[in-house]
Amino acid sequence: MWTERLVDPALVIVDMQNDFVREGAPLEVPEARATLEAHRALIAAFRARKRPIVYTKFLSTPYRSLLWNWSPQCEPETKCCWKGHGRTYADGNDELDCTDIVREIYPEPGDLIVEKYGYGAFHGTALHDMLHTHGIRSLVMTGTVTQICVEETARQAFHHGYPTTLVSDAVSSYAPDLHAATLKNFAMKFGWVADTSVVLARLADA
Repeated sequence: MWTERLVDPALVIVDMQNDFVREGAPLEVPEARATLEAHRALIAAFRARKRPIVYTKFLSTPYRSLLWNWSPQCEPETKCCWKGHGRTYADGNDELDCTDIVREIYPEPGDLIVEKYGYGAFHGTALHDMLHTHGIRSLVMTGTVTQICVEETARQAFHHGYPTTLVSDAVSSYAPDLHAATLKNFAMKFGWVADTSVVLARLADA
């Protein structure tokens, strides 16, 4: 039921950072840029209701780890998602911290930031404690990549007892088939999937 899905909700924005979203990024997800309008609408709605917004950041270990086997871009010399590493992208002239959130939806003071060395935002972080402290009882989740960090975080949310809704037009992937399969599977066993317009309408009624 929708009443369960949006009880005391927080918006969790997964890994919308420069090394995934900017043009020419080492692990670029071009479709992520198409979700920025949906993100802005959701962020505005949550801010208007004074609901918490959580941004997660994916960080690569600066030493060889298992993750490097599947994301060799994290190795030197590229240093994808190395905290503090600067990079210039094709869509701008300024050097940016490669792990920072993209400027189009940049966090404001008071927003929660979770840094994670892995795919899921609950593993090895204080996310659950943060949500508990703020009285959060359900999650609305967006971001990138759908079948990797978004899915892992959403499944972990299920196991932590948070009714979770994935926003179908605010998550993104470089693989359309995996994107579609993830949303279908999540809706079957782990939570709900809805587009931005539906979430905004239900949030207004909550």
